[in-house]
Amino acid sequence: MTRKSMLLEKFREAAASVLPIVLLVAALCLVWVPMQNDLMLAFVLGSLFLVVGMGLFSLGAELSMSQIGSHIGAKLTKSRKAWLILSVSFLLGVVITVAEPDLQVLAGNVPAINTTVLIIVVSVGVGLFLMLSMFRILHAIELRWLILGFYGLVFLLAVFADPDFLAVAFDSGGVTTGPMTVPFIMALGVGVASIRSDERAQQDSFGLVGLCSIGPILAVLILGFIYRSAPENAASTVIASYVDTVALGRGYLAALPESLHEVFNALLPIVAFFLVFQIISLRLRRAPFLRIVVGLLMTLIGLVLFLTGVNVGFSSLGYMLGQRLAEPQWRFLLVPLSMVMGWFIINAEPAVQVLNRQVEELSAGAISARAMGLSLSIAVSAAMGLSMVRALTGISILWFIVPGYAIALGLSFFVPGTFTAIAFDSGGVASGPLTAAFMLPFAMGAVTSMGGNIMTDAFGLVAMVAMMPLITVQIMGLIAVITARVKAPKHTAPAFADSDIIELWEV
Repeated sequence: MTRKSMLLEKFREAAASVLPIVLLVAALCLVWVPMQNDLMLAFVLGSLFLVVGMGLFSLGAELSMSQIGSHIGAKLTKSRKAWLILSVSFLLGVVITVAEPDLQVLAGNVPAINTTVLIIVVSVGVGLFLMLSMFRILHAIELRWLILGFYGLVFLLAVFADPDFLAVAFDSGGVTTGPMTVPFIMALGVGVASIRSDERAQQDSFGLVGLCSIGPILAVLILGFIYRSAPENAASTVIASYVDTVALGRGYLAALPESLHEVFNALLPIVAFFLVFQIISLRLRRAPFLRIVVGLLMTLIGLVLFLTGVNVGFSSLGYMLGQRLAEPQWRFLLVPLSMVMGWFIINAEPAVQVLNRQVEELSAGAISARAMGLSLSIAVSAAMGLSMVRALTGISILWFIVPGYAIALGLSFFVPGTFTAIAFDSGGVASGPLTAAFMLPFAMGAVTSMGGNIMTDAFGLVAMVAMMPLITVQIMGLIAVITARVKAPKHTAPAFADSDIIELWEV
């Protein structure tokens, strides 16, 4: 496949991801819920920015991040030095998470925590748990026990945590495993798993994404005990007003340099790390090196366009739509519409499509991409509905998260380990760019309209999206196990009469 056709394919995937939401929102705004013309136009233009930005970013990440992860993983594998593998994994986890677009969007919307502080804390959490994931692969530690132990610690800390940090902590675990980190982490894990020669090595390459999602949760919960900041009254989402199309264009042009500055600073550590590794150890030839450089440039441009579209038009309309639908006359639509949006968002999420195909290939077709897609669609649709129930009622997120994870961890004892690992990976990738860019502002707008607390009632939506696939994918695994047992042929000894002659070589 040529680079041009690859780029067209990425644009198609991005359009498929954004278009259902655009059409649904347009239908709502044209038929039921009135919106200002300038805000709607900003949303349409923001949608175009998202499509182009996500397309460039996806191809750029594939050409650069996945390749950097594969090359570094292969080099670390050849060294067979555990201390080098662990230390490099930590550094890579930190620098790759800093550039994650979902984390940038979430951090910009959290009113009570400084954006830079939140990004650094979350990135360190991912780095530590990526290092732990590599240790697990090297020593063949069963994933189930690590998940049980660390989630037990998470819920112990959650009992004593600041309520304003609780939902944000769980959201942080969801947004850190997005289109930037997932291909990188999975490529690195497959490379390190190749050190082992046992039959479980390939299976142990699953579960990295799910394990790395725990690190940010713990990190932000711990931050809540030591960080103090007076919460603001509203999120940083700014509802801009444009008197005409020229003012709208200037609004986007003014936002581009700010997004460029943010993205450049986020990508700089990755580029520096890669160049140092290239000089010291990798020494790639000119063609693959230039391919990675081109990929990094595409990633830069794509991220700039993505964040500009999100900040100027996309999130703003999501916020306003949530406010309008939370008004008494429209409130009955809040839960069902959120479920429909959730179904469409996950059904076309690029990172999810990548995971589904990879699961089908690595499981030799035992787990089909279609079955994975269906289970994730059901999961995210349910998660969106439950999140709106939280927004309407103000129920603490612990009443959803604790039973949900208890069910997920309980199911891990009844399904094969591969299903558990895939389920926790799916939870990480399900909360993609559109969840943070549109649905989270949507929930924030709804909570604001009803006079609720944004920190406790709106945040937590991403966490719900990350949790539900843990249940649905493992239920799919349980059904597969039961079906296989039912269909398994029963070998019974044939009945012979006393007078029959038995020819043993024919039995």
